[in-house]
Amino acid sequence: MKTGLEIRHLTSAIIDVADIAVRPGAPVALVGRSGSGKSSLMRAIVDLDRNEGEVMLHGVSRSGMSAPLWRQAIVYVPAEPGWWGERVGDHLTGPDSAETRSALGLDHIQPDQSIDRLSTGERQRLALALALARQPQALLLDEPTAALDETSRDMVETLLDPMIAAGLVLMMATHDPEQARRLGLQRLEIDGGRVRGEA
Repeated sequence: MKTGLEIRHLTSAIIDVADIAVRPGAPVALVGRSGSGKSSLMRAIVDLDRNEGEVMLHGVSRSGMSAPLWRQAIVYVPAEPGWWGERVGDHLTGPDSAETRSALGLDHIQPDQSIDRLSTGERQRLALALALARQPQALLLDEPTAALDETSRDMVETLLDPMIAAGLVLMMATHDPEQARRLGLQRLEIDGGRVRGEA
């Protein structure tokens, strides 16, 4: 039985002690003002920033896995994704994400198109499509719809909703309480690097 994401006594330069459990199909919304530590918490979980504490995914400890394998199992999509190649096609070398890209309204984007020519919202949706194509066991999303119009936001939520129902382990930072309600996310507030409430 999959137990989800368990975070015990996690600390970093920004994050005070955090103890969180995110169960399959019971997603968590990280809420809090800008600079409160939402991004820092997710970066610590995926081990991008120096941190201490125990993180486990489906009973497997992060400390017992190599960093590449851990970041394959638990995928973090930042609010401003980084791009290593100049063209869209440079990022389509992994698992096929065509179906997901179509669901996110990205059919018009061609492989030879420059990343720099995409809008902020298109880049945000493309990053999500690429993350989902990797079929992660857990997904950490940092404001995935912040730069999107209502139609594009609805596409993202429509894509995520059945995945959540199927047992996706999801943690998502959002400033939109209505979005948290629509996706059935349990609200977890962060203030000054301290997690308030329980998940």
